[in-house]
Amino acid sequence: MRAYDIIEKKKNGKELKAEEIKFFIDKYTSGEMPDYQASALLMAICINGMTKFETSELTRCMLESGETIDLSDISGVKVDKHSTGGVGDKTTLIVSPIVAACGVPVAKMSGRGLGHTGGTIDKLESIPGFRASLEREEFFETIESVGFSITSQSGNIVPADKKLYALRDVTATVESIPLIASSIMSKKLAVGSDCILLDVKTGSGAFMKSFDSSIELAKTMVDIGKSNNKETIAVITNMDIPLGNAVGNSLEVIEACEILKGRGDGSLRKVCIYLAANMLYLAGKGSLSRCKEMASNSIKDGSGFYKLREMVKKQGGDTDVLENYEKFPKAKVSHLVISDRDGYINRIDAEKCGIATVVLGAGREKKDSEIDYSAGVVFNKSIGEFVKKDDVIAAVYSSNEDRCAKGKQILLSGIDISPLKLPVSPLIQARVTDEGIEKFI
Repeated sequence: MRAYDIIEKKKNGKELKAEEIKFFIDKYTSGEMPDYQASALLMAICINGMTKFETSELTRCMLESGETIDLSDISGVKVDKHSTGGVGDKTTLIVSPIVAACGVPVAKMSGRGLGHTGGTIDKLESIPGFRASLEREEFFETIESVGFSITSQSGNIVPADKKLYALRDVTATVESIPLIASSIMSKKLAVGSDCILLDVKTGSGAFMKSFDSSIELAKTMVDIGKSNNKETIAVITNMDIPLGNAVGNSLEVIEACEILKGRGDGSLRKVCIYLAANMLYLAGKGSLSRCKEMASNSIKDGSGFYKLREMVKKQGGDTDVLENYEKFPKAKVSHLVISDRDGYINRIDAEKCGIATVVLGAGREKKDSEIDYSAGVVFNKSIGEFVKKDDVIAAVYSSNEDRCAKGKQILLSGIDISPLKLPVSPLIQARVTDEGIEKFI
């Protein structure tokens, strides 16, 4: 078997056999296949797509390229959650403790931010002392004692994906549904939870820019979950606008705490309750409406916030900052973003906001870039809201005056204010299961 023949076959739009996909993954992971051949095959896949069979086999081969985690020693039905990445997406920090407070264990491996999208691990590491890198035994013990743990991806979990993603990132082959689906699902299956909830973002700040492509990705991943005997649900959520009022690491931790305390942005709370309810539903806690009620109650009675405090303390973090936000390091520079006219805010572009946040210092332009945990954006106004001239729309924060000025201008370029109020798309747009698609738009 030769790599050349596999590349040519896929270039001509033919279906690859299981052994050909295995050959590709094994040889590239081991270093026996050069980048230029792997790049050629990835581009052929990107252009011609893959069949359902090919995507399933690609996921399986990637999964088998490294270690897997066996969670069977942890009592209860374990549920995992994955977001396809967004701007201001702090849902994991809110949803995981809510679900744990309702008696369902959550074993969560999360990543760091790269590009304009943030990472859960960066947000948690803005808490002084927090340890995101845990040995397997400590990860298990934290889940057993607290109900959930969030740790960084470590060890030899799906090494094929690590190599392939780095190559896709520099060869313009990231935006391929089979490649995205196999990347996400191989990692979710490797962690070993019983059920999986997928939060598929759609819009300007997401990888999937259109609703239809987001549905296709969701269906593909749900099918992969089913073929691997994992109950899987996908929820399509809006990422045309930033999620919540804060974008930036410590700023998002503060907003997550506010939601868990029953305060903060109502739209963000609604999304988190819906995501948590679906996780509880997957775990067999009752009807979806009953699970929504359970999730809401964990905010009302404070048990969700208590679980977050417990997990942060268990993983070495200073829990005082979760109560007294002034203890977080403060940005040295801040600028106000002011409305220059009367009118309705009809656009707050999520991608522009994400790029602005990176420029402010809250994200990475390169993998080894240092980040400023205090940098970011806090919005005073929301999309659809009426503003007057000289009203404060947002504040931007940074450790550097030049960064602050540049970030402010990028953010402003993504905000539209006009006399006519336009319809606002719902944050929750669809729910995809193996039984079908429920659309809310």
